[in-house]
Amino acid sequence: MADRSKGGGIVKKISTGIDGMDKLLYGGIPENEQILLAGGPGAGKTLLSFEILYRNAKNGVPSTLISFEEEPEDIIRNAKSVFDTFNDIDDLISSGKLAIEKAESYERIYQKGDDTSNYSFGHIVSEIEDMLSKNKAKLIVIDSISIVKLLFPDVFSYRRSMMSLTQNLRRLGVTAIFTYELQTSSRQDLKFTREFFMFDGVIILYQAEDDEKRSLVAEVVKTRGTNHSWVLSPYEITPEGFSFMTVN
Repeated sequence: MADRSKGGGIVKKISTGIDGMDKLLYGGIPENEQILLAGGPGAGKTLLSFEILYRNAKNGVPSTLISFEEEPEDIIRNAKSVFDTFNDIDDLISSGKLAIEKAESYERIYQKGDDTSNYSFGHIVSEIEDMLSKNKAKLIVIDSISIVKLLFPDVFSYRRSMMSLTQNLRRLGVTAIFTYELQTSSRQDLKFTREFFMFDGVIILYQAEDDEKRSLVAEVVKTRGTNHSWVLSPYEITPEGFSFMTVN
């Protein structure tokens, strides 16, 4: 899938496989770019990331989720519980089209209390690259950089290391989604942090509350070099997957 860039050229895009989300992104995620998917607790960041990987794996795109916190079996169990119509998850994993991995090096580094952050992060980058090579992945999710951030003693080291990681992924020809935990679920209280400027694209999942119920809303804040919808899109998490309401 392709789209006209803001400069008039053609930008190749990877479909998310979710119709309403592709409409918000004007066709999908720009190929070989790095997207930040941010939201508060309960917004569905990991589930949405999983569904994007699942849909692409079904279409033959090798896809990998790398978790820094949750165990792979827990992620798979939760996805099966929520998306109970996704009855071919195990088949996709067995065939190698879909991989759910745990970044074990982070856990070892964190337990040791190693304060040489750049050296430690180098181990994590090497582990990620090994996973991508093993799985031949072209689309990945890293869940989440909020955990990785704890390794670094200062903003400069964190920013430099994350930029190095995104450049490596770009060099490897990988399209990536990084999940990020927001301190607030409200759009009104949102403050732009350095993460919003480090990535090619930013998608935010909000939660709004009134006296009756909580509602979920998505917004595409930016996609570098290409157009996107500026409409806030309510969404639901259903057994058939995410459902985004879009306005033409």
